[in-house]
Amino acid sequence: MTQSAYRAQLLTFTGDPAQSSNAAVFDEDGLVIVEDGRVVAAGAYAALASRLVPGAQVHEMRDKLIVPGFIDTHIHYPQTDMIASPAPGLLPWLETYTFPTERRFADEAVARETARFFIDELLACGTTTALVYCTVHKQSADAFFAESEARNLRMVAGKVLMDRHCPEFLRDTAQSGYDDSAELIARWHGRGRQLYALTPRFAPTSTEAQLTACGELAKRHPDVFIQSHVAENLDEVKWVAELFPGHRSYLDVYDHYGLMRRRAVYGHCIHLDDEDRARMAQTGAVASHCPTSNLFLGSGLFDFEKAGDAGMPVALATDVGGGTSFSMLQTMNAAHKVARLTGHHLTATRMFWLATAGAAAALDLADKVGTLAPGAEADFVVLDPQATPLLARRMARAETLEERLFAFALLGDDRAVFATYAAGRCVHRRDGVRGAGIGIGARPAVLQAAH
Repeated sequence: MTQSAYRAQLLTFTGDPAQSSNAAVFDEDGLVIVEDGRVVAAGAYAALASRLVPGAQVHEMRDKLIVPGFIDTHIHYPQTDMIASPAPGLLPWLETYTFPTERRFADEAVARETARFFIDELLACGTTTALVYCTVHKQSADAFFAESEARNLRMVAGKVLMDRHCPEFLRDTAQSGYDDSAELIARWHGRGRQLYALTPRFAPTSTEAQLTACGELAKRHPDVFIQSHVAENLDEVKWVAELFPGHRSYLDVYDHYGLMRRRAVYGHCIHLDDEDRARMAQTGAVASHCPTSNLFLGSGLFDFEKAGDAGMPVALATDVGGGTSFSMLQTMNAAHKVARLTGHHLTATRMFWLATAGAAAALDLADKVGTLAPGAEADFVVLDPQATPLLARRMARAETLEERLFAFALLGDDRAVFATYAAGRCVHRRDGVRGAGIGIGARPAVLQAAH
C-alpha cells in the first residue's frame, strides 16, 4: 500500500451553497491523503497529520487550492478541430462545419489521434470527468474509451444515433444504431472507470423507430446514461413541433420514448416551459447548461431562477465545439454573465459546486467523483492563484472565499490549473509533458513524513 498526501488550501462541499451557507468547507491549511487511487481522508492538516504513515510522500503546495476534479456534462470530442467556426445559427453551423468534420471519424486513426488531443485538453483544464459525444461511427467510441481507459479516467461517452435529416455519410439505421450501442455497452459500460451513454443526437435526427429502439435499450440497461439535446434554439424547437405533431413539447418527445430518468442529461434546456421544468425535476433528468455555446450561437439565455424554482437538476458544460473553451473556469465566467442577464446572481461558490459535487450528485456519481470524501476516487485539481500577473494582483486583495473563487472563475483558464490528478495519479502538470502521465520526478516538491 502506497500513501501520498497533498498539503494545500482545500475546498469541498457538503451540499448546495444556494441552500446552505455552510455547504462550502474551506481549509486554509488542508490535507488530502490518498491510497491506491482513493481518498483516505481530507480536511484540516492539524487534524489529519497524525494519520500519515511513516515514509508517506507529502506534496507541499500550501500556496495553492485543491478542489475536486471538474465535471463537464456535455461535450463533443469530434468537434475539437472545428471550435470557433463562424455561422449565423445552430442549424447552418451543423450543416457547414459539424457534419463534414464528423465524417472524418470513419477513419479510426483520426478518431484515436483526436481522442488523445481532446483528453489532453480536458486534463489541462482540470476536467477529470466528462459526458462525451462521439460520432455515428462505432470506432469513434472505441477510440475514445481506449484512450480514457489507458489513463484510468472516469468518463461517460456514447456513439451518436442519427438515422435521418443528416448527410448519408453520417447516417445509421434504427437497427444498426441499436446493435452498435448494445455492443458498445457490453464492451465498455462498467469496464474500469468507463461508463456508457445512449446518445440520440437530437430528436430531429432520429426517426420514431430509432427513438423507440433507444428507449428499449434504456429499459434493458437502467444504469446506463442517456444524453441528447433539447430546446437549444427556437428554429430547432419549431422544427421538432413539425416533425413530432401531437407532443406537448420538445421535451415530451423524449419522455414519450422512455428517455427521461436519472442519468439522463439534456444539453441546453433554454426554451422550456414550467411543465417541462417540473418534469425534469420529477424524473431526475439533468439540464446541462452550456453558456459559452449559447452565447456563441445566439441560442438564448438559460434561466437559473426558473430552474431553481422547479427543482430541476442543473450542471455546467462547455459543449465544445459549439462552446468556445474547454475550460470549466471560463464556462463559469459565461454562466455568471448569462445569469445576470436573466436577473439572477450566480455566486462563484455555487458555480464551483455545479462543476464538481453538484454535477456528481445530479449524475448519480456522488460516491465516486466530485468529492474528496473518504472512499471517493482521488480525482482533484490544483489551482494556482498566482497563475497570471492579473490573477495574482486580484487575489492579493481578495478578503473572502467568495472573492477568491470569483477571481478564479472570472479571470482563470487553463493557465490557472497547476496540476490535475486522476485516481491519485498526476495526469497533467502545467510545467510538465502533456498526455504521457506524470511520474514521481515531475511532481511538486515532496517532503517525507517525519513519523
